[in-house]
Amino acid sequence: MEDFVVQDYGAGEGLWLMGWLFTIGFLHLSFWKGVLALIIWPYYLGAKFAKRFKK
Repeated sequence: MEDFVVQDYGAGEGLWLMGWLFTIGFLHLSFWKGVLALIIWPYYLGAKFAKRFKK
């Protein structure tokens, strides 16, 4: 019988989840926009900060 070693380097998933939750809370997104933010949450942050830094 062979021995198998499983290594998990899952820091990326945690960072993604933290970013997604931050976006929902920071932007006060509705439920459906929060669901959409699962896929495109950087867009929501970019749109928010573009308004602030626009000259």
